[in-house]
Amino acid sequence: MRADDLREIAEVLAEMRQPAEVRDWLQALLTPCERARLCLRWKLVGLLAAGVPQREIARRLGISLCKITRGSREIKRGPGLFRRMVERRAARRR
Repeated sequence: MRADDLREIAEVLAEMRQPAEVRDWLQALLTPCERARLCLRWKLVGLLAAGVPQREIARRLGISLCKITRGSREIKRGPGLFRRMVERRAARRR
């Protein structure tokens, strides 16, 4: 994968104005399995941001602690925008 490839995808997503457009684009581009994995990752970082313990997340979602640890690391050390978006969504769910 080249950096230009990811930039092009980011540009396409940024052009979309409505969540339904993004959803339809993701459904067309990704397989059902890829969509499920993406949704699972988003769920786990949301639960982490909400303060749910990692072992509880593993039990609820049926995933390994390794996957959860990676999500936790991204929240702590990843891009600030990612952290803010995760925390914002977690706050809305409370």
